[in-house]
Amino acid sequence: MFGKLLVAVDNTDRSEVALSFAAAVAQHCSADVHVLHVNEFVVGTRGITLFSDEKAIKLVTEAMAQLRSEGVRASGSVRRALYRHVAPCVASMAAEISADAIVLGTGRNRRLGRLFSPQVRERTIRLTSLPVLVAPAPLGLDADDELDVAELTPLALNHEWTLSA
Repeated sequence: MFGKLLVAVDNTDRSEVALSFAAAVAQHCSADVHVLHVNEFVVGTRGITLFSDEKAIKLVTEAMAQLRSEGVRASGSVRRALYRHVAPCVASMAAEISADAIVLGTGRNRRLGRLFSPQVRERTIRLTSLPVLVAPAPLGLDADDELDVAELTPLALNHEWTLSA
């Protein structure tokens, strides 16, 4: 189905979920994965990025190592862009590497976060004709918390799901 995936990462828990999701899809499809980090320029500065070049490269290198440890062929790159140009950068990289799909993480922005979010996911979807696979948002659990099935809604537990071909 997919021969090559592009997964965009930043330094958040959303990226970890997107990377795991991309690894699972790649394993299922025997696909290669290209890891991209777009190092954003800080608004109002003269060429200063959110991460140093070394940290951005380390982020991509660690992501590639994680994928390779799961048996996935991986490559990677780092680009620089203004925060409003992250989505075009992701879309153009996907075209450059002839990706079959793009994998992005997602988060649930609340209140003011919605006002200031660059909305990379929505903008990427509009800029490309490729499928954009959105990894589920990470669960908000602390390291020592456990997911308690009893806390899930009764509707979700009692609902019968029917899949048809």
